[in-house]
Amino acid sequence: MEFKDKLLDTYIAFEEELGPKDSIQKLRSQALKTFENHGFPSKKQEAWKYTSLNSLLQSDYLLFPKSEKAVELNQIKHAFLYEIDTYKVVFIDGVHSPFLSDTTHDGLDVCLLSAALSKPKYKKLIDTYFGSVADNHESMTALNTTYAREGAYIYIPPSVVAEKPIEIIHLSTGDQGAVWLQPRNLIVVDRNAQVQIVERHQSLKEHRVVTNCVTEIFAHQEALVDYYKIQNDLDSASLIDNTYIAQDKNSHVSVHTFSFGGKITRNNLNFYQNGEHINSTLKGITLLQEKQHVDHYTLVHHAQPNCESHQDYKGIFSDRSVGVFNGKILVDKIAQKTNAFQQNNNIILDDKAKVNTKPQLEIFADDVRCSHGCTIGQLNQEALFYLRSRGIPKKEAKALMTYAFANNVLESVQIPTLKKKINKLIANKLGVNLGFDL
Repeated sequence: MEFKDKLLDTYIAFEEELGPKDSIQKLRSQALKTFENHGFPSKKQEAWKYTSLNSLLQSDYLLFPKSEKAVELNQIKHAFLYEIDTYKVVFIDGVHSPFLSDTTHDGLDVCLLSAALSKPKYKKLIDTYFGSVADNHESMTALNTTYAREGAYIYIPPSVVAEKPIEIIHLSTGDQGAVWLQPRNLIVVDRNAQVQIVERHQSLKEHRVVTNCVTEIFAHQEALVDYYKIQNDLDSASLIDNTYIAQDKNSHVSVHTFSFGGKITRNNLNFYQNGEHINSTLKGITLLQEKQHVDHYTLVHHAQPNCESHQDYKGIFSDRSVGVFNGKILVDKIAQKTNAFQQNNNIILDDKAKVNTKPQLEIFADDVRCSHGCTIGQLNQEALFYLRSRGIPKKEAKALMTYAFANNVLESVQIPTLKKKINKLIANKLGVNLGFDL
């Protein structure tokens, strides 16, 4: 049986396990039909031209792990911002871990999606937001919607500033063999509210795991959302991450994506600007080695005038790694005075590494300032010679130049502890001690 057929055949049992129909049952059924019609994306589709999922579809995955596996704190400490106090929503093999989590309903909601789907007091909000910005015509999003049951539910009420960052952590133990996970996150930040969120998917040992994740974020008028994605998994793990962001007037949403590891990582990041004076920031660092593959697909849709967007992605590739960047800025006719910037710069450290980059502009307004560009090159040999002539070994010199290349993305990280953690991750990937903290 093909894996697609297994997913389709499993739905009846999944529906029965859910019990009484929840408020998104109709949406699930529609999404199932979409996935049945379209199946998994292939390289025949322009958006997936350089990324194939075929190698992921040959295994027989466990779809619904039944119980949380106990893990030792020292096994997972590296995946948390343990130096500071945070709210935490933690899942082990797709199952919520109350022992590791620190949720709250005190002035804001940081809890489980399953609770929001099942409790009447959340029904109005679920009916309003769930699935309303996600593209359920996209097959991987439709698949997630079909089986959406667990993930993080975050609601920040009007004028509330979350007093500490929120961590969404998905851990995979490998104790249940090959596993296919489908977490769903719903985040609503109401008018004039502020929040910082860190999301991480992490395997604890080598095993086949695929995570097909969907996150919907709603930033209301004058809201501020600062979101970080840490992707530094083992080479046996793959991630398909779909994030959809709807912004209202005067809101500011920033998403930083740090892609440092995993077999195949596909990031679909979609911004929809639905009011004036909106600011959208998309930044990322990709640092790959061996046969790792990362594909960034971004969309910023400027639908109203007087808005800004800023995209800056840096990639460093060694060995046989592959990087893909496909970024699109869409400016509607009404969206005059738009200011949009998009840049993708890449360094190839080895001859067999590969980068495919395609920045795009679609502009239907005539009074805008939009620019895009991309570069693919190698380290500056004259600068490298200069550093070595000052007594710096070649490996450390290359690491310093690589770090400097990515530093402008790191500078905009607003959580100091996270900035230090990213700095150490980069040093570990480069195999050197940079000798300083951010």
